[in-house]
Amino acid sequence: MSLSQSYTRPLLIYLHGFLSSPQSHKCQLMRERLAAEHPHIVFCAPQVSPYPEIARQSLLSLVEGFIAAGDCGPIGLVGSSMGGFWSSYLAERYELPAVLVNPAVHPARFMPAYLGQVLKPYSGEAQEYRLTRADVDTMRQLETELARPLRGRYWLLAQRGDETLDFRDAEEFYRGQRQTVEDDGDHSFQGFARYCEPIVEFLFNEQ
Repeated sequence: MSLSQSYTRPLLIYLHGFLSSPQSHKCQLMRERLAAEHPHIVFCAPQVSPYPEIARQSLLSLVEGFIAAGDCGPIGLVGSSMGGFWSSYLAERYELPAVLVNPAVHPARFMPAYLGQVLKPYSGEAQEYRLTRADVDTMRQLETELARPLRGRYWLLAQRGDETLDFRDAEEFYRGQRQTVEDDGDHSFQGFARYCEPIVEFLFNEQ
């Protein structure tokens, strides 16, 4: 399914990482840059559940809701870490452009380490989660739905100093797509503010 580009106001959807929130530093930087320099672009940063099936359903409903409303223009995605996986999932389904920041390519590999633990958001919300084996199985199935040749248009932003994810997985998975892989850095992606304006240009062809 491909989205029509006949609407008027562009929409940028930012998807945060695992156990993070829309209050994350990168999300706020993106929000502030759009408000200051591109106020005509609609910004949306939903809270994404760590439970894969809940996240999948809510994100599909979110995009379908914008499509049904018919009052937004081209849609672009920005995803950090686990949000990079979900951005790819949506980009493939709707043939959208997406910028992926130190993305999780194989999240089912690290999810078993969290089984049996009480998980709390890094941002401090009074919420707790417990992943089950069924959640891991669901994520593994979702990964199989992402296969080359990729239908979306991607820009990979990665730093080799990422202490959480191996940047080489992303390099391989998004081979043939635009890639910027920097030395050093970390999982938070140091210096993200440098890329806010280029991201807008990539997603919407705006200067």
